[in-house]
Amino acid sequence: MSVEVEVNESDLAEMVEQVWESYLDPEGVSPLIPTYDENQPSEVHSSVSITGSWSGHVVFASSHVAARRAAAAFLAMEAEEVSEEDISDTLGELANIVGGNVKAMLPSGAQLSLPQVMLAPETSTRYPNARRISGVYGIWEGEPVSISMWHSSADKQEEKGA
Repeated sequence: MSVEVEVNESDLAEMVEQVWESYLDPEGVSPLIPTYDENQPSEVHSSVSITGSWSGHVVFASSHVAARRAAAAFLAMEAEEVSEEDISDTLGELANIVGGNVKAMLPSGAQLSLPQVMLAPETSTRYPNARRISGVYGIWEGEPVSISMWHSSADKQEEKGA
């Protein structure tokens, strides 16, 4: 049984801003500039799933260039030194950090999965039986970045299984 989410778009935006200021732009020189475009393109994705008292996903999506820059900032490296493994690890950790913050605002009984990372276009990373309920969409140093929440519907899953 899944309860209504207690995390709204404003909460998510605050979480993303904290992550940005702590890990990706501690100097305050490259903020995430909001575009409010939930259909902006993305090439890489990381997500964590939440199950229990609420079921859904927290998804970090961006261009490959933004993902490389994020890994460089997160790991205090130059962008050209960043490997695909560094990108994957960083994207997973970013999804995990935001997902952990979301989980902390949910009723007890919610559990967080390990991060899943797809270094592939969005068309290959759909969430069956889930709908987007909020998101932060922006441009970082000219590249698209988004962090979104998806709610899974157990009713639809049960109907398909019946």
